[in-house]
Amino acid sequence: MSIFQIRQKASGAILWTGSADNAQVALDAMAREAGYRDFASLPESIRATGIETAKLDMIS
Repeated sequence: MSIFQIRQKASGAILWTGSADNAQVALDAMAREAGYRDFASLPESIRATGIETAKLDMIS
């Protein structure tokens, strides 16, 4: 599992940070925490503003 951070592109606001197997699983987890079934269930107005998913690689 990796750590992902999801941001709103327009404002740079961090929407979610957590562990997931891949970016799509991270997007779905963010949406569930916001009360939606999955990322596709988010209102188009939210998805249209641009969502950026980044994998945070931790080097020890």
